[in-house]
Amino acid sequence: MADQDDIEEMLLGGPLRYTRKEVEARSGVPDDYARRIWQALGFPAPPDDEVAFTDGDVAALREIKELLGTELVDEDMVLQLARAVGQTMGRLASWLGDVWLQRIGELPQDEPAATDRVTGALAATEELRPAFERLLLHGWRRQLTAAGMRAAATTATAQSDPAAGLAHLAVGFADVVSFTRLSRHLDGDALAAFIERFEVTTAEVIAELGGRVIKTLGDEVLFVGSEPSAVAEIGLRIAERFNEDPDFPKVRVGLAYGEVIQRLGDVFGTPINLAARLTSTAHPGTVLVDGGLAGVLPSGDYDITALRPRPLQGLGRVRPFLLRRLGRRT
Repeated sequence: MADQDDIEEMLLGGPLRYTRKEVEARSGVPDDYARRIWQALGFPAPPDDEVAFTDGDVAALREIKELLGTELVDEDMVLQLARAVGQTMGRLASWLGDVWLQRIGELPQDEPAATDRVTGALAATEELRPAFERLLLHGWRRQLTAAGMRAAATTATAQSDPAAGLAHLAVGFADVVSFTRLSRHLDGDALAAFIERFEVTTAEVIAELGGRVIKTLGDEVLFVGSEPSAVAEIGLRIAERFNEDPDFPKVRVGLAYGEVIQRLGDVFGTPINLAARLTSTAHPGTVLVDGGLAGVLPSGDYDITALRPRPLQGLGRVRPFLLRRLGRRT
């Protein structure tokens, strides 16, 4: 079994050779800016005399220096991208580590120590790393293409301005009813399986209908779509999937439509707040929509019932609309 130093060297692509000062001198990136890059990636800058960097780190900083020589890239943009990479890759690495540890723990073995299981998982990761890296690059290219196509499509809409991050989108929240109370009665494995089941189910519905997951927060998912009808269908299908599952709590959904700001993979604006507030006031297993979405859904496709106006935190009194399939009044 390889020791931890060997594993670290394998995963980093080479041995630790340089201190922070040395790697910055070799790359030509100023000390202060290099420190900000490491921090944006999610790592604390090590002490000046600690050998903590590889040839790969030098090459990465050199690449950044070359990028800064183009007109389209400036220091703020690099820091924003570094922050996005750090957060995304950090979660992906943790996710992969959890999967490997669970898988290796399921394999027949003579009760190895916890440290041996971790080392074994890291060694297996190194063996499969090339395939995962190819998959990661392919997934990034597909997502980049999809993002580019969305931006190109919005240029044809007078109400949208992709350069400013503005777009008219339908937004949806879905959350599990009584999750906090339920989670108190689940152990770690059961809670993880519960959350994964919710995330997998909602992600499949959203992707199937052309929506996009913005983020998940345990018992809650935020999603968007450019087509109001598709987002309405996503909301209904999510509610229906869990209404039909006797072993899972019901889910409530709130949907809204309007101008949002898209920035660094997230979305902001009144429609997001409105969808969240509608979700919190919806009855279990139902879908509430705002007047903006109700007004653009094709007439005759859904049963849309106006409810009494109600106060929503930060938004004043708002009239929600109950969204149902035709012929499904209860």
